[in-house]
Amino acid sequence: MADHQVIAVLGVGVVPGDTPLLHADDLGLLRGDGVFETMHVRDRRPWLLERHLERMNRSAELLDLQLPPLPALADLANVACQAWESSDEAALRLVCTRGRESGGPPTVFATVKPLPSSMRSARQQGVAVRTAGLGVAARSRVRTPWLLSGAKTLSYAVNMATLRWGVSGGVDDVLWVSTDGYALEAPTATLVWLDGDVLCTVPPDQTGILAGTTAAWLFEHADSLGWRTDLRMVRPTDLLAADGAWLTSSVRGIAAIRSLDGAALAQPPVTTRLLDLLGFER
Repeated sequence: MADHQVIAVLGVGVVPGDTPLLHADDLGLLRGDGVFETMHVRDRRPWLLERHLERMNRSAELLDLQLPPLPALADLANVACQAWESSDEAALRLVCTRGRESGGPPTVFATVKPLPSSMRSARQQGVAVRTAGLGVAARSRVRTPWLLSGAKTLSYAVNMATLRWGVSGGVDDVLWVSTDGYALEAPTATLVWLDGDVLCTVPPDQTGILAGTTAAWLFEHADSLGWRTDLRMVRPTDLLAADGAWLTSSVRGIAAIRSLDGAALAQPPVTTRLLDLLGFER
């Protein structure tokens, strides 16, 4: 199962794993010109599919990229998941590039793959995090639409380079910080923290960070834990005094930040309740 994956192509359906998907001049390959969404697969169904498609559509609009109709994308996602011959949780990635440089329709495909064991470990053990400067002021990107603030694009080289830098320094993840000292987001995750009975996250509309689908769902259901919610700016040092801080993402789920730049953070037992509320395996 470790090497098993499902590949499905829009308008074609499930194809063999060695089927060529991209031309050499595909703009998604050459320039990262495209959008994608990654979803958690549970019981062979993509979780929060409609929300992910809505975010994918917003990202495409920012790129002036014409997506196929959302019902067609939903059908592609479901076809891929139904072909996943396992009850184990998995990751669905839905990709749409601008297509070939020489012209033509978008390239659209979906893959379903097993979860890395590191994601389950992060849920159980939490993550060590270090901060890294993003090189922009907290509110600057919302005034520069060409920086594609809030878009989930295929241009992930900076995100991956940041994570490699963090791992090389002995941590599990990285928290980007603005030039004016505010915590923003992780390269592939959303920051949330608890202040008393208030669950908080960074406001996407003010900062240009990617609005997290998992964090949004958690906020909508936080009242079941007796919590209120709020959008706040926060400095990394403020997180040291929080009643808990987590990174949320679509496939990993939620992982407690156990240390930040070497300083230990509170490890609230409520993390297990959050995993149960979100429906992720522990």
